[in-house]
Amino acid sequence: MEEAGNVPMSKPSTGRTTELAESAWVVVLFCVACGAVAGALLPLLARLLLSLPWAPLKGPAELLTSVPEPALTLGTIAVGVLAGLLLGFSAVHDSLSVRVGDTHVTLTIRDGSQEFAREEISALFRDGKHLVVLAPGGMELAREHCGLPWRRLAEALIEHGHTWAEEDPYRAEFRCWVPGTPGLPPGADALLRARARARKDEDSAEETRELRGELLRLGVVVRDEGRRQYWRIVSG
Repeated sequence: MEEAGNVPMSKPSTGRTTELAESAWVVVLFCVACGAVAGALLPLLARLLLSLPWAPLKGPAELLTSVPEPALTLGTIAVGVLAGLLLGFSAVHDSLSVRVGDTHVTLTIRDGSQEFAREEISALFRDGKHLVVLAPGGMELAREHCGLPWRRLAEALIEHGHTWAEEDPYRAEFRCWVPGTPGLPPGADALLRARARARKDEDSAEETRELRGELLRLGVVVRDEGRRQYWRIVSG
């Protein structure tokens, strides 16, 4: 597929693969450091709340500040470190790794992998914080949150002969969804309504993902900008 803004394919290399993944230690240490800082600031915040004539959560703040120093600050730092550690391991589990070869691209996230053969892919590109894999004809094969260095990822893909697009070749076809939008296949509007509700709940990420898959089965590609959903139809 030749689209405006695509980086031309280079000559494929032979046999080797390139693996890109976020450093687990860097992610965990960053979360632990943030947790420790938050824990150290918590007693100060509690004292600030108590100094105000009116503030929410004064009861918990009084209980917290009743603990003598240095046990209070050391305790809140320890709790912050533990919370950061748990958050870091969760972030590593949910981080995306990409293995690029001459004939395949493999995306690994959580406990599963998606492998796409070269002939299945027309282009890959960045959409905000997401890596998108496009099939010939415009269907999205994958859309995954990506924390990898974008330039390094693009270089690896081009080096192995894959097409990297500087932007979504179909971006102009997306339309903003509002309930009752005409032109959608039967059932798509209901799925978009359900997805809009699921996106408001941080605990419904998996449901949001599943609803996106159901929309793809109907030939509807969906992307998000802030709280809004945008859609396009895959022809054919």
